[in-house]
Amino acid sequence: MSGERIGNVNQKRLLDSFALLAYLNRESGFEIIKSALAKAQKSGIFLGMNEINIGESYHILFRKRGKEKADYFLENVLPGLPITALANDFQQVIDAARIKAEYSLSFADCFAVATARRESATIMTGDPEFKKIEHFVEVEWILS
Repeated sequence: MSGERIGNVNQKRLLDSFALLAYLNRESGFEIIKSALAKAQKSGIFLGMNEINIGESYHILFRKRGKEKADYFLENVLPGLPITALANDFQQVIDAARIKAEYSLSFADCFAVATARRESATIMTGDPEFKKIEHFVEVEWILS
């Protein structure tokens, strides 16, 4: 079940760390995320990201580029992006844990899946791990 392209202006989208890092590092899929960010900025289309996935992105940046650059991302870059950070309450943590119990995904990916279901949003990613749950939630692949 492949997600619809950016052209569907009413579709809510959710980024995982793969998508955000592809954008930040100008890797494959960068242009698709850049377009989604521009459309969210211009028209207010919902573009969200679970706080757990933001934390995962921070962790990866810290590990690869160091604390200073990871902090710069968190304090300067992220606030300038039209991304709504989505928090979790206890029930939402349990929802992600249930997904983890049923599917072989990282726990952070389970938060993306649970959030996409809760928000009726399409996950934008290039992470092949999400192929396991395409029957469960809509995925828009940023890599061809």
